Parts: sequence; C-alpha cells; structure tokens
Amino acid sequence: MSSEMILSIAEKGVYTVLMVCGPLLAISLIVGLIVSVIQATTQIQEQTLAFVPKIVAVLLGLIIFGPWMLSKMLTFTQNIFANLDQFIK
Repeated sequence: MSSEMILSIAEKGVYTVLMVCGPLLAISLIVGLIVSVIQATTQIQEQTLAFVPKIVAVLLGLIIFGPWMLSKMLTFTQNIFANLDQFIK
C-alpha cells in the first residue's frame, strides 16, 4: 500500500466526517448565536440558558439529517470494504 493511497483514504475519511458533522455543527452554531444575541439584548447572563435550545436543535437536526448522515457513513464504509483487497497488497 503506497503512501498516496493512505493519504487518499485519510482525505476521504476526513471529508466524510466533515460532511456528516457539518449540519449539526452549523445548527448548533446558529442556535447559539441567536440565544447569545437574545441574552445580550435582555441582559440575562445565565450560562445554562444556551444549552437547552442547542440540545433540542441538535436533536431535531439528528432526526432530520440522520438518514442522510447514515447513508454517507455507510457509503464510505462500503467503499472501504469493497477495496479491502487493494489495501492488503
């Protein structure tokens, strides 16, 4: 197995991880920003206030994006297992 093949597999793995985690991180970022703006305007500085909306939003994001995320991960895993004989050489 050449170093180019290892780098290609690692690149595809990192890309898959970013694609799968990206929507949930974006949802959490947007909800956190909205909650912090509301906290700044109302001057409520409660630290735990930001967690509940983020958790609910990420849970809804998992429900919405879950099947797509699973299909992306399964496609990557199937490609790894399909090309396993090339990795052993």
